[in-house]
Amino acid sequence: MNPTIETILNRRSTRSFLQKPLNDEDIQTIVKCALHAPSGMGRQTWKFTVIKNREKIRQLAEVIGKELGREGYNMYAPEVLIIPSNEQDSPFGMEDNACAMENIYLAAEALGIGCVWINQIRTICQAPTIREILDAWEIPSNHVIYGMAALGYRDDTPIQPKERIGIGKLYSISLPKNDKNHLNYRNASYIAKQIETASKNNESSFEAVIISVPSI
Repeated sequence: MNPTIETILNRRSTRSFLQKPLNDEDIQTIVKCALHAPSGMGRQTWKFTVIKNREKIRQLAEVIGKELGREGYNMYAPEVLIIPSNEQDSPFGMEDNACAMENIYLAAEALGIGCVWINQIRTICQAPTIREILDAWEIPSNHVIYGMAALGYRDDTPIQPKERIGIGKLYSISLPKNDKNHLNYRNASYIAKQIETASKNNESSFEAVIISVPSI
């Protein structure tokens, strides 16, 4: 199997880490992969902050826990925290950072490093107690944190694979040959009717729709 595909299929979120430092070269490789993620219009309005100090990570987790009323919250006590942030006014910020996070996930998996998405900070990153820490880490005040990557070597805790939803056959729809308007609202209506017909015929277990568009 292609190694890239194999990495994607084998990736699992890790929520239990060894207290073992990560290799600096591996961390740099992971961040480099994040920087090579796609971004809206190529603007790259993001910033990536890497925290390798476990005590500083613990302090941030403690403050987040207090803000959310979650006693004992520790972000799974990772060895390293990668914090992608993005301009608050960027229309693509959330999507850009999601793409970067996926690259972080896959790069970590390829290097034998566990990773999990931490999303609790998104709505509270401007809270004064949290902002104080982010300012100390030189994360711009006009940036939003949509998610963070907690990383570390996996411990021996088994990771149970989750069932993947939506696995089925592909369903193909060809648009009428005389329709020159391509994917406008009339074609959307046509496609919806085709899918409804397939459902009535017990053919609804498809995971993707392949749409053939007639050339002009």
